[in-house]
Amino acid sequence: MSRRDLRTTEPEEPGRILVTGVGGAPGLDLALTLLKLGHEVIGTDSNPLAPGLLAPGITARTIARADSPLYGADLMELVHDLKPDALICCVENELPQLVHLRGHLERAGVRTWLPPAATVTAAGDKWEFHQAMRGARVPTPQTWLPAEIDQVPEGIELVVKPRRGQGSKDVHFCRTREQARVLCELVPDPIVQQRVPGVEFSADCLTDRNGCTSATLRRRLIVQAGMSMVAVTIEDPEATKRVTEAIRAIGAVGPVDVQGFITEGADPRVVITEINARFAAGFLLSEEAGADLVRQAVNGLFGQPVDHRRLAYRSGTFLTKSVTALSTQPRPIPGTP
Repeated sequence: MSRRDLRTTEPEEPGRILVTGVGGAPGLDLALTLLKLGHEVIGTDSNPLAPGLLAPGITARTIARADSPLYGADLMELVHDLKPDALICCVENELPQLVHLRGHLERAGVRTWLPPAATVTAAGDKWEFHQAMRGARVPTPQTWLPAEIDQVPEGIELVVKPRRGQGSKDVHFCRTREQARVLCELVPDPIVQQRVPGVEFSADCLTDRNGCTSATLRRRLIVQAGMSMVAVTIEDPEATKRVTEAIRAIGAVGPVDVQGFITEGADPRVVITEINARFAAGFLLSEEAGADLVRQAVNGLFGQPVDHRRLAYRSGTFLTKSVTALSTQPRPIPGTP
């Protein structure tokens, strides 16, 4: 058992929280935010060059990649060594492994707020996500498997992307079935979707254990490698409604990132394109706009009530992200001369 009794319902003091994937924006920004809130932070990544492993104040550890057979053993060895009170995952492809390890983590005294296995599948596989949205009648782009390209209507713009990809890696746009066929030969395990025009948005959401969701909407103004670099918070009741429906459709809980498009004059006006069962890369904008997202997520993580009143936000708040120098101090890096 950890320093913290898993059954406690007392208000939480700062704890020791393990954050995975500190080489990416969600993990790094979350780790730094938790530090500011007074928590101890253990940061992990499979890449020894990950910037979060160099951040001052973070206890840094490298572990095996999520697709490695060594991942589970690496993680549990770290857990038994450093004894974190809780774990927050910021990498999609770690979620299936962590769901499998949930019981081991709990017995080691580590709290998690992981989604059900079916949710992980629906969020991580764009074909399964499409099926879930259609079943719940949530508007989503028309989607086809490579064998169904002949069913694609002529004259619509298309997107070819990996079923289980993330960011904008291997995402290609085209205009004809013939072009889509060629791209399906190049893109790993692809799907074909109708390209949706309009205003692209993300929603930083927190769904509590009773299924109540708060969402902060932000318009994605500049996107690089799938990450929102410039964004502004917006209000749109219809988009918020669709976001909540999408989360309910796949049974997501905890921090969730929902993406979609708003197209004025079209029917449907709001289309949901993707859900990530983790903090988004741009969640700092929600915090800046007044939503107490991280603190309330930590409350939920430790079994405390989520105060949705503190997740209200101001529209019209802008955020611009940039690449910056995190560390220039000499440091030996394993595997380098």
